[in-house]
Amino acid sequence: MSDATPTPTATPERPQLPAQSPPVDPAETAVASDKAASSGRLSWWRGDGGDGAKRNLGLIGVLAALIVVGAITKPDLYGDPTWVWNNVLAILQLASVVGVVTVGMTFVIIGGGIDLSVGAIVALAGVWCTTVATQNFGAGGMIFTAIVVGICVGLVNGVLISYGRLVPFIATLAMLVAARGLAASISNKQTQVSSSTFINDIAARKVIGIPILVYILGAVVLAGWVLLNRTTFGRRTIAVGGNPEAARLAGINVRRHTMLLYALSGLCCGIAAIMLTSQATSAQAAMANLYELDAIAAAIIGGTLLSGGRGTIVGSLLGVIIFATITNLFAINGLSIEAQNMVKGGIIVAAVLIQQFQYKSVTRLLARNRVTTA
Repeated sequence: MSDATPTPTATPERPQLPAQSPPVDPAETAVASDKAASSGRLSWWRGDGGDGAKRNLGLIGVLAALIVVGAITKPDLYGDPTWVWNNVLAILQLASVVGVVTVGMTFVIIGGGIDLSVGAIVALAGVWCTTVATQNFGAGGMIFTAIVVGICVGLVNGVLISYGRLVPFIATLAMLVAARGLAASISNKQTQVSSSTFINDIAARKVIGIPILVYILGAVVLAGWVLLNRTTFGRRTIAVGGNPEAARLAGINVRRHTMLLYALSGLCCGIAAIMLTSQATSAQAAMANLYELDAIAAAIIGGTLLSGGRGTIVGSLLGVIIFATITNLFAINGLSIEAQNMVKGGIIVAAVLIQQFQYKSVTRLLARNRVTTA
């Protein structure tokens, strides 16, 4: 008879109770949440999210500096509040037409393109809408014609670039020459006078003391800001400009979107053609000369990258106002247009250099030098 070894009986383990956390002081929780929020705001300001705000503040600083220069050079004028207000309105009215064109140009550059034909499109739309046949349909027919001509020419640019695989620089340069030639052919190289009282009064009328042209600029800028920052179209524009291949793999029709960007630029040119025709009460093939350079320069000054993928409508507007302020400052001081163009050229070069050698790049370069020397 063998001895049987008794099997031990398993005793159930008592469940481990979670440790009780100490009571939390509501005051400490509030302080911690405030610190986290402030840290988040600081990280946003120091990171890429605050780059646009910092650039815009810098542009406002440039505007303030120009005002100070004007007050120093012409203290008698800047000491008169009425003259100052009228001068501000004059600057905004001067910037209105180029500002509308710049909104369309900003979208094109953010999307990775360039449009050298915007001035020629404005001229062609202005000449076409002031022909005798078009003016017979009244102001509505003139406005409709200018907008349709602008959109159609923009679509031609977009088709050539998107589906014809032409380089944007070459395609729009060819359109610049062709549109100017067509405008000269339509007008027979003559100035066409607008007989529409409604069109001519757009530049002359004021609402609450502010010119209607300024309201049009504000409406276009607001629409452009909403389109870029609050719609899928704007997000796709940034994606296409930043990395077209990645955008294509993400399901974006890059060709169609690029075509629409140039159509949008043409739409802005059509609106600008009506505004410019209203200011001059006429149109000719040589109107809007070098507007493409002014629009590109204003967009660059506003922080839009020439390589695409980044830019702001507010920054572009500030760039336009800066150039208009420089023009106004040179005019009241009796300086030559040549000197003004040289200053503008220097500002453009400085803006591009700032884009290429940003503060972060400089700090990284210094950090590498420290590591190498150590």
